[in-house]
Amino acid sequence: MFRAIREQIETIFREDPAAKSALEIVLCYPGFHAILLHRFAHKLYRAGVPLLPRLISQIGRFTTGIEIHPGARIGRRFFIDHGMGVVIGETTEIGDDVLLYQGVTLGGTGKEKGKRHPTLGNHVVVGTGAKVLGNIRIGDGVKVGAGSVVIHPVPDHSTVVGIPGRVVRSRGSEETLEHGNLPDPEGQALDELSRRVSDLEAQLKLLADERMSERRG
Repeated sequence: MFRAIREQIETIFREDPAAKSALEIVLCYPGFHAILLHRFAHKLYRAGVPLLPRLISQIGRFTTGIEIHPGARIGRRFFIDHGMGVVIGETTEIGDDVLLYQGVTLGGTGKEKGKRHPTLGNHVVVGTGAKVLGNIRIGDGVKVGAGSVVIHPVPDHSTVVGIPGRVVRSRGSEETLEHGNLPDPEGQALDELSRRVSDLEAQLKLLADERMSERRG
């Protein structure tokens, strides 16, 4: 247990430049509190203890603003930055070294039974306010841009943005997620449409000028 706590503190130091001391992390980081409560609740859940795991989950939700169902399976060195509004569903599976920002939902798409929440690989980063929905796999090293809604599987080492989420990059996992420097597929499509409209307008003007010249001739 103490080894897990130490590893969690080391993870926060690595991921958050604002962390100043271990004491600050223990006292002031809701993501730290939420994951420790979840580890305990998950053990009880796996042991078949009734009610108590959900009660612990609700206590964590009330005190941290982070809702993690005790059935969710979460790997090592998991970090939720800021954390308010994060929701992780019952059948979610999360690999090692995963980072979530505030407002992320790992949820379902309906009322189906069985596996209905996403599976995240190792070294995944999910940006602020992103939604990953349904029984889909998000591959190792994937970066999900802020505000994206992902409803289809994403291959390893990709960057996905937009609504619905689209893969815009496929590179190595060493690339960091720069929220202010993400591709904008919708904006690019609008730019292309605007360019084509301008080309058509130029062609129409040319035809109109030619017809006017013919009439004068």
